[in-house]
Amino acid sequence: MRRPVLLELSLVPCTLVERLNRFVAIVTVNGETRKALVTNTGRLEEFMVPGRKAFCTPRTGGKTDFVLVAFEDIHGKGAIIDTRTQARAFERAVELGLVPWLRGCRIKRKEVTVGRSRLDYLFKCPQGEVYAEMKSAVLRGGENGEYAMYPDCPTVRGRKHVEELIELSKAGERAMIFFIGALPGVTKFKPYREGDREIGRLLNEAKKAGVGIHAMSISLLPSGKVVIENPCLQIELGENF
Repeated sequence: MRRPVLLELSLVPCTLVERLNRFVAIVTVNGETRKALVTNTGRLEEFMVPGRKAFCTPRTGGKTDFVLVAFEDIHGKGAIIDTRTQARAFERAVELGLVPWLRGCRIKRKEVTVGRSRLDYLFKCPQGEVYAEMKSAVLRGGENGEYAMYPDCPTVRGRKHVEELIELSKAGERAMIFFIGALPGVTKFKPYREGDREIGRLLNEAKKAGVGIHAMSISLLPSGKVVIENPCLQIELGENF
């Protein structure tokens, strides 16, 4: 089945040497050791393995030469760890009307300050404005690897965002949190209990408060095309958090 193309990237094959710190990885490109920007603040332990094949894009300016965009994953496709690429792909999907739970909506503002948090988006929709937060779900789980999960480590910032969305919903505003499962082959989303048990509890509370909870999956083709795999992943929150 032909997947809708959202972006086309100029990829440079690379190999991970090590994650130097939270924001920088050491990679080899054409046999040379170079620095690459890491935009995803998760631990990414299943990907950050020395010798793992990856994909970078060139970067100008700053202290790094490349951006670490994705890692080679199943079916010859790439798992996209770069949160900026995830956001660009999602925004393009919205523009093209490919996100069923945001059909008819447009992005009114980005980086919207609400209370003590900054949320990713404010959408203008036929039913009114919607405050929304996007999270990167690049941890694979399940017996058959069918789950995209979030988070892979404790996240105080993530908890604050969910709490803010709950307060917005209780105050009569429309609010939403959605997860970008940037992994090929996933069909479902669930919170990762071992990463941060409080996130699972808060998502259940958010659902009861009327916050919309959604997830979609994207992947990277070897050609550099970022495609939608599934615009509506099944949500499984669980209750025993």
